[in-house]
Amino acid sequence: MLRRPTHRILIAVLLGLVTGLGFALVAGPARAAPGTRIKDIATLKGVRDNQLFGYGLVTGLQGTGDTLRNAQFTEQSLQSLLDRLGINVRDARLRTRNIAAVMVTADLPPYTGTGSRIDVTVTSMGDATSLKGGTLLMTPLTGGDGLVYAAAQGPLAVSGFTVQGAAEQLTQGVPTAGRIPNGALIEREVPGTFRDLPELVFELKNPDFKTATQISDAINAWSLGAFGRRIASARDQRSVVVMRGRQIAQTRLVAEIGDLTIQPDTPARVVVDQRTGTVVIGRNVQISTVAVTHGNLTVRVTEAPEVSQPAPFSNGQTVVVPRTEVAAQEQMGKLAILGGSDLQTLVRGLNQVGLKPTDIIAILQAVKTAGALQAELVVQ
Repeated sequence: MLRRPTHRILIAVLLGLVTGLGFALVAGPARAAPGTRIKDIATLKGVRDNQLFGYGLVTGLQGTGDTLRNAQFTEQSLQSLLDRLGINVRDARLRTRNIAAVMVTADLPPYTGTGSRIDVTVTSMGDATSLKGGTLLMTPLTGGDGLVYAAAQGPLAVSGFTVQGAAEQLTQGVPTAGRIPNGALIEREVPGTFRDLPELVFELKNPDFKTATQISDAINAWSLGAFGRRIASARDQRSVVVMRGRQIAQTRLVAEIGDLTIQPDTPARVVVDQRTGTVVIGRNVQISTVAVTHGNLTVRVTEAPEVSQPAPFSNGQTVVVPRTEVAAQEQMGKLAILGGSDLQTLVRGLNQVGLKPTDIIAILQAVKTAGALQAELVVQ
């Protein structure tokens, strides 16, 4: 009599079939925890760009360069350039319009080696109308210490243009500024390397004590599973210090920490731009319960002067008699109760009143004066 196989036998048989067929049980990809990466909200101290700038000349313009009579520094630069080439033009009056004096700027990335190339931006200094079609002559780029770190040269890429006729001019974009992709060659390296950093310090872009604590906790939770010890501590609201270890390379350590995610805390802040009527309300902004009413008062003054003419055959004179009409109109104001524990409730209350951006700005300022706005009000 045959006996039915038990569950254990069935499981063993199934595993044997799977192994025999060459299949492998692979877990699906783990879903990334929602949040913001540390590399997006903090930067490593000591790893930063360096700004470079220089003065140069752009040639090859189609009559759109500087007027040498108005831009004397362009004429002096051209004379100095030709003197170095063995051409004496000191007593000659130059009238070319195919050259322009420019400023060249660039950002030197951290730890860039000699021979690498970076992009440069070229902007006009004189009265040139367009740099389109021009070529930048070799221009040394210096840093804040006065040393030359790169040399820029090459044809410009200008996106803007200008077209002018006898009675009309069309300009699109900025024709007096352009870029040279990979236009600068690095000639000197910035002293120091990544290994020379005395310590690993992550500096927050928006300093906050809670966010710094969350970053420290996230790093320690990862290091406990990887190394069995804590390696991070929050120094203050701006920086988090990470200890080095021999278990992992320093570059890999920074890469692993940068991919950790947290939920950064944001301050309760309301930003108001009165020039454009823009109002930005933070997520943690709260308003204590208040009653708000807002009505517009419009006063219109109209001048309608009248001409008074004398009767026929009289000795009178024709005069202009002023006539002014003043009308005042006040709109009905809606009384609404504002108060919310979250951003959605606050926005819903403001929308119920039905206000314009300028009215919302006035109400927020009045609510702040009344002490009901539990946030920082920043007026730009």
